[in-house]
Amino acid sequence: MTKENKKVALVTGANKSIGLEVARQLLQNNVFVYLGSRNLESGQKAVEELKSAGFKSVEAIAIDVDNDESVQKARKIIGDQSNVLDILVNNAGINGGMPQSALSATMQQFNTVYETNVFGVVRVTQAFIDLMQKSDEPRIVNVSSSQGSITLSCDPTYKYYNFKGAVYHSSKAALNMYTVILAYELKDTAFKVNAVSPGFTKTDFNAHRGTGTVEDAGKRIVKYALLEQDGPTGKLFCEETNPVTGEIPW
Repeated sequence: MTKENKKVALVTGANKSIGLEVARQLLQNNVFVYLGSRNLESGQKAVEELKSAGFKSVEAIAIDVDNDESVQKARKIIGDQSNVLDILVNNAGINGGMPQSALSATMQQFNTVYETNVFGVVRVTQAFIDLMQKSDEPRIVNVSSSQGSITLSCDPTYKYYNFKGAVYHSSKAALNMYTVILAYELKDTAFKVNAVSPGFTKTDFNAHRGTGTVEDAGKRIVKYALLEQDGPTGKLFCEETNPVTGEIPW
């Protein structure tokens, strides 16, 4: 089956960990996936892994979210092959290393992390929005963190209250605000735009200190990538923190 018979998705940072699992689960849901990777060779290896598992509707695409030229090149390649993009999962992100004191974190740390976690999301979203506007059910999922919630970060009962990272946490708070405004600007359209925290997942991102599985993290993200038309928009979700409804405060 060709991508013309399927929804089409782009997942950034999808050559490993949560991004790769998101790609896998979208494939399981009959979606054609462009597997975005900063390094094309790494992306192609991930695609080979998926194809060896029986998934065919997947293609690696080189996309460095920090780089205008790379993003525009990816946009041209995808646009030449498909006249629509139904799903965008802005998954690429970095933590910037620890510690991250508000008084001693370097400007280089802030610049590097914001370039990927905030500006990269803006760059990719703006580049692909025209393709998404051609979709009947466009969905944008910004992969965020519950630690970007200012409300929870101020709550002494929040289980991660004592874990503070001036660089990473503030980048996710900025991403959350971008999500709110993007959803507002698209509120009278078919778009659903949400931020999703996959939870404290055991991956390279946190030196495998996490407690959750990539499978569960993938499910939490894919759920909002495949929302029905009556689904929510402009919300922040973290099922690890709120297993009942998933929604958490900004």
